[in-house]
Amino acid sequence: MDKIVITGFGVKAPGVSNIDQFKEVLEHGICTQEILHGRGNNGSNIVCGVVHEDLDMISGQKYKRYPRAAKLGISAAEEAYTMANLQNDEFTRVAVIMGTSGGGILEAEKFSNHGNNLKKVPIHYIPVGDPHTISSGITKHLGINGQAYTISTGCTASLDALIMGKLFLEAGYADICIVGGSDALLGDWITYGFLKTGTIAENVEIEQTGVPFSTSHKGFVKSEGSAVVIMERKKDAESRGAKIWGQVDGSASNNEALPMLKSDTSGCLMTSALKDAIGDCIPTYVNSQALGLVQNDMIEYITHSNLFGSTVPITSIKGMTGHMFGAMGAVQVITSLLSMEYGFIPPTIKTSGDGFNDLPIVFETKYQNVESVAITNHGVSGNNTCLFMTKHN
Repeated sequence: MDKIVITGFGVKAPGVSNIDQFKEVLEHGICTQEILHGRGNNGSNIVCGVVHEDLDMISGQKYKRYPRAAKLGISAAEEAYTMANLQNDEFTRVAVIMGTSGGGILEAEKFSNHGNNLKKVPIHYIPVGDPHTISSGITKHLGINGQAYTISTGCTASLDALIMGKLFLEAGYADICIVGGSDALLGDWITYGFLKTGTIAENVEIEQTGVPFSTSHKGFVKSEGSAVVIMERKKDAESRGAKIWGQVDGSASNNEALPMLKSDTSGCLMTSALKDAIGDCIPTYVNSQALGLVQNDMIEYITHSNLFGSTVPITSIKGMTGHMFGAMGAVQVITSLLSMEYGFIPPTIKTSGDGFNDLPIVFETKYQNVESVAITNHGVSGNNTCLFMTKHN
């Protein structure tokens, strides 16, 4: 079976408007988070990752009425499409597969008070909250009328979209897959939901929350953003002279079948997903989903200890960017591609590893050859999804 490769990618993230900026953030361990004043309970402050572009206009096309998650996705997809040097008439079978955790929930919240007042309801009231507007917006923007799908599996959504794209290409259902994830969940509804569960910290400094691999800190940092990659079969990419950035060699996903808000704290299912994704291979390092929640990060610790002990470095980029929900897996994929291309392991910032002392955490940027990366991702919906990326030689 032909290898599945990535020939382009794009990202829109806090403090990041393009791939060059993202590389700078990763390589130098730059925190792009900020304090949102008065956005928590009783006017408290919370730390978030914000994209400051309004994106109402993208390359001359108007998107004012589109949900923010769709605008972010369109912008990232355009960058990926341009990098891959695709032409609309080159391939007759293109699939757009985007993942999201919340879709247009930000806009649903915004207009919810007008639901029984017809005069105040906007004409785009129905599609604005539809998650599929993310994928359909990308097809509209790029002029692609092939297949389009939107999946919502929580925070693993974009990695699950990559798995779906890989299967489509392997089965011959598509020749190009434009896949990724997008989320814009900085509204009050989501904020108060996480405040209720105690997973967001209030009135703290930026360096005091969203600290991966630490039992001395509380809470994660929620962010908005999008990441998109272009996937195709290796022989097709080579035949058109496209630059290949990396290969998707292995993938696996399972669900914990537990009640809402519960996780498999034994780490057995995450261990199983990662083992199935990497097979008998040993990655150069693990790009971890650790985000600053002790229970989640401890599952990462158990998984890593089960499979690698202290022999394989592990890092998390969420101290820099925060957690972008359904977009995060694709963001980690792009991180891995840049890491393999430019020869460095990005650092885990903010943390000194309190409580995770025997975990081989990368605290400072490590320059070395990177041949492969294992990516872990977990969602509150119970999915454990892992990917194994290798360098194209």
